Amino acid sequence: MKKIYLFGLICFSILSCNTKTAENPKDVFASNIDATVKPVDDFFLYAHGKWIKDNPIPPEESSWGIGNVVYNENQRRLRLISEAAAQEGGAKGSAAQMIGDFWTTAMDSTQIENQGTSYLNSYFKEINAITNIPSFINCIADLDKIRVKALFSSLEDLDDKNSDEMSFKLNQGGLGLPERDYYFNKDSSTTNIRKAYAVHISKIEMLLGKDSVSAIKSAEGILTMETKLAGASRSVADLRDPYSNYHKISIADLRKLSSSIDWKSLLTNIGVTHVDSVIVGQPEFFRSLDAVLKSTPITILKDYLTYQLVNSFAGALPEKYGEESFHFNQLFSGAKERKPRWKRVIGAEEGAMGELLGQLYVKKYFNETAKQRYERMAEEIRTAYKERIQKLPWMSDSTKQKAILKLEAINKKIGYPDKWKDFSGMQISKESYVQNLINANTWWERYNLNKLGKPVDKSEWTMYPQTYNAYYDPDRNEMVFPAAAFIVPGFEDKDLDDATMYGYVGASTIGHEITHGFDDQGRLYDARGNLHNWWTKNDSAEFVKRTTQIIKQFNEFEPLPGVHINGKATQGENIADLGGLELGIQAFKKSEAYKKNEIIGGLTPMQRFFMGYALSWLYETRPESLKYLIMVDVHSPEKYRVIGPLSNLEEFYSAFNVKPGDKMYRADSVRVRIW
Repeated sequence: MKKIYLFGLICFSILSCNTKTAENPKDVFASNIDATVKPVDDFFLYAHGKWIKDNPIPPEESSWGIGNVVYNENQRRLRLISEAAAQEGGAKGSAAQMIGDFWTTAMDSTQIENQGTSYLNSYFKEINAITNIPSFINCIADLDKIRVKALFSSLEDLDDKNSDEMSFKLNQGGLGLPERDYYFNKDSSTTNIRKAYAVHISKIEMLLGKDSVSAIKSAEGILTMETKLAGASRSVADLRDPYSNYHKISIADLRKLSSSIDWKSLLTNIGVTHVDSVIVGQPEFFRSLDAVLKSTPITILKDYLTYQLVNSFAGALPEKYGEESFHFNQLFSGAKERKPRWKRVIGAEEGAMGELLGQLYVKKYFNETAKQRYERMAEEIRTAYKERIQKLPWMSDSTKQKAILKLEAINKKIGYPDKWKDFSGMQISKESYVQNLINANTWWERYNLNKLGKPVDKSEWTMYPQTYNAYYDPDRNEMVFPAAAFIVPGFEDKDLDDATMYGYVGASTIGHEITHGFDDQGRLYDARGNLHNWWTKNDSAEFVKRTTQIIKQFNEFEPLPGVHINGKATQGENIADLGGLELGIQAFKKSEAYKKNEIIGGLTPMQRFFMGYALSWLYETRPESLKYLIMVDVHSPEKYRVIGPLSNLEEFYSAFNVKPGDKMYRADSVRVRIW
């Protein structure tokens, strides 16, 4: 998937935050290029170097690039929509009433300060009443109803082996730090983060009224408990195997995993009905819970839930809570300043009712002509993939036939949903920002639980039209491209040449997502979206042989001194990047823009194609955030999403005359070829 980058400063042109090139709309790249860098040595810096120098990362951001600029413009639009709704009002349950009241309440800092944590008091009372493990588990169920996930994670999703059924899934979780390795790595940076985490927890406890000695003791106990949970958790790379993370277990048999937990009662309290079994991702994690619960004092279990609750709503509480949360998270983001309230509110509003905002966004901002353009491009990419599959030298005919059946069955969704969700039952008022979030979270939990035992609605979207992102869902065998995925900031779609857009959209977005259907994870699902091995043994071995090459290639990249990319964890995205480029190139070669061979901005069509692809990954990231992402993210850093796949492509070598001795040159024998 293309990674989403949230928030950004107002800036309309990707070429420069100061200069818009309306008088020369075709020259998309001129203000970006750093002519002091040879494209054959570092294509990322060649394509983006000047822009990065001219546009330093704003102090409140952890990174800065094209996604921030698009998102920023969309934030500005959503702010206008929200302010208009607040002024307009509307009947209870209408979009105007809900958006307007949410905005008004969230922007009222005086009311937020006066209310303090009072709207969490009923949950504090329940936590304080915990006397044993059963009452602790009952409280976990009640917190789950408002989307406070403690001890483990859960969700409603398609059954991987039967995509016509919704399932309830239980997975490892319960950690306050982003990933298990943060609890065990011994480098100085990670060690300092663990220490800072304990200090952060103690500060939250003190804000709630604890004395410093008790708060520090509580924080140490919580960290000890979470370290035990982390010890039973799988790594990011190990979570990629859908087979080893799929274990269908009857609700009655869950007691065999964790006898301390009355699973039937817990799931009933959460609201899980109409199912007699659940899918457990990591059984060993749940086996560990008995020992964790029995070895952790009840006072620490209570403090653990208190922290989880406050941390979940810190952004809606008085500033002292939000500021403390921001200061701790600086260790991962590197941001120097907290975002202004209106930007934080837009983020919360999208989490609560993003699709409702999307309905108004699409009416005002989405261009139907652009939708048709990319509908056609998506089908061209699909045709290119079919042709490539048919000619694969390493795949047998029987597997090719099944691959093509899956390819042809992929459902594409472009722009916005055909059917919008009905949010009228969500209770939003001007009473309390925290209560609005609680009500929104409760609505979402009920909405998702209500899917259990009912036919799967495969028309549903899980992304909003205003989101600069895209996704492929293997369970639904679908690729989804929101309206914002096609935006090049500062330019209208009609002014963007095809060579640029085949790279920017065709390769990095459409080709990327369709290839996810055939990456290390996606290939394990069939045309109906079921986890089912449709490969011959030899073909599967040939695929793994090729993916081993891309794992090795990315393991060699060192974005920070001593910090290498995890090639195994990122292989799916790296496969999709390379495959997307190959598909985009093949489709582009059939286009009139390629055949016409027009020079634009001093660049040939194929050079502009690669510049368009690189434009998708125009980002600069702070070292703190970069290190964090390398540890937890399945995407490679943006620079390597450019130079990594391009160094494997003959068309890139021809377009820029790459030769032995150039830094991006790879001998033909070590170039990765998968799809």
